[in-house]
Amino acid sequence: MSVTSQGTALITGASSGIGAVYADRLAKRGFDLVLVARDGARLDALAERLAEETGRGIDVLRADLTDAADLAKVAGRLSTDASITLLVNNAGMSLNGSLLENEAPALERIIALNVTAPTLLASAAGKLFVGRGGAIINIASVLALAPEMFDGVYSGTKAYLLNLTLGLASAHAESKLRVQAVLPGATRTEIWERSGKDVDALPAEWVMEVGDLVDAALAGFDKGETVTIPPLADEGQWLAYDAARKAMAPNLSRRDVAARYR
Repeated sequence: MSVTSQGTALITGASSGIGAVYADRLAKRGFDLVLVARDGARLDALAERLAEETGRGIDVLRADLTDAADLAKVAGRLSTDASITLLVNNAGMSLNGSLLENEAPALERIIALNVTAPTLLASAAGKLFVGRGGAIINIASVLALAPEMFDGVYSGTKAYLLNLTLGLASAHAESKLRVQAVLPGATRTEIWERSGKDVDALPAEWVMEVGDLVDAALAGFDKGETVTIPPLADEGQWLAYDAARKAMAPNLSRRDVAARYR
């Protein structure tokens, strides 16, 4: 397969699910890849298949992003590899149970993986991309907009990623940095089984196939969207939500207490 080189994409959580499909699609678009995950055997198998199918250069970087030394290793790769033009912050986890059903180690782990890791990686990549060009794709969730639907810890981490993306987009709109937040709904990946949930217990019409999700997300990326919500049929609903949020901004900080609290 002969495709014009697009540089290198570094993808976290690349061994399965959304990350593995991003790897497939981006390699076929002409990206060389750095695949990051804990499961070295899966990464090696994926790298071998994609190299054979696409002819792209595929590098494997085994790392546990909840481990500070491993996270620093990945951030260092972003900071020193001048070929990297795209970061896909995909690695994430969900809890088995709610906030009150989990203890400190599980809560610390989800924050480390869903918040700390993508923040530090976006910082490392973004500092370079603003000048030389590049893009960051953050995989958030529709639960960032609907925290009442499931546990608030997971949705809170995804709301953080949405805010991080919107903040970067606003602060660096005139730079060469591009950012996108992708908000999947329920998607058929291993995250359900790993967190003790059964995706098939959801209504079938709620659950998107992972290939469809990534293809839609990339279509949104190609359109230049900052926020892409693949399951949302009526874009006007998002635009109205976003407009209402922005309309509040001038009124959120005032010297005087609002009359309704007097």
